[in-house]
Order: sequence, then C-alpha cells, then structure tokens
Amino acid sequence: MKTDLDQTTLREAFGQFPTGVVAICAEVDGERLGMAASTFVPVSLDPPLVSFCVQNTSTTWPRLAPAPHIGITVLGEAHDRAVRVLAAKTGDRFAGLTTETHGGGAVFIHDAGLWLDTTVTDQVPAGDHAIVVLRINELTTRPDVSPIVFHRSTIRRLHVA
Repeated sequence: MKTDLDQTTLREAFGQFPTGVVAICAEVDGERLGMAASTFVPVSLDPPLVSFCVQNTSTTWPRLAPAPHIGITVLGEAHDRAVRVLAAKTGDRFAGLTTETHGGGAVFIHDAGLWLDTTVTDQVPAGDHAIVVLRINELTTRPDVSPIVFHRSTIRRLHVA
C-alpha cells in the first residue's frame, strides 16, 4: 500500500477509475470558448443538476463561467481528436470540429450522445479545483452514440460483448 500522496501517485490512483469525457463550451462576446473535462457527474433530478471540477489555474473557465448558457457535450467514440484539441493549452480548440451554437450562447459538438444546455448555479472551492454546479435547461439525447472513456490517461472505447 502506498502512503506517499504526491501528485504523481494521486494522478495514477485516480486514473484507475474510468470516466466519460465532456466538452464544456459557449460563445462569449462572439468568440467560441471550450474545454474538456473528465470530472462530469449528474447531481440531482429535482432540480436537474450536473457538475464538473475545474482547476483553479484554468485560464478558460473564468472566461466561460459568466456565460448565460453553457453547452455540455458528452463526447462519443468519434471524438478522439475533439478531446485533444479541447484540452490543448494553445491554438484553435474547435479546429476540425463541427459545432452548433444555440440561443444564449451554448455551443455543442456534433455526433455526440448527449447535449445539455446549462446555466451555472454554484461554484464550490475544493482544494486546487472548484466544483461547478449547473442547472440543466434543455437536453438532446442520441442513444445510438457510444461514449468514449478516459482511463489511465488514455482515451478508450467501450466494447460490448
């Protein structure tokens, strides 16, 4: 058993838990902004709430947070490239991606299993991250799209036996 809880050990340990990957995007002052997150989780049915965690050092989130509507896209098997460009520190985070912008500024990535039009309701400090809670305003599902999975720092696909 490891008792050394340094960042490398913790990243390796947290990587043992597979998660989905979402794109968090909005248009703010005519500019599309986006980021990828693997910390997305449903929170409540009544009211309909979801959350994700964002690093305190993020330079994108402070620009996205005030948007009246934020699009959350649950990325599918066709989105390996989307994860990489949305997670990049520099460059066009939407290069090669087909997007759709809805009223209020929520931006969605095409060919995904779920789109959530959301509004930020709360941000809770949590160590070197913040937990962002969002209310779902509208949603669109495509159950025929299989999700991608982030596991041990690698994008993987689900295999149905």
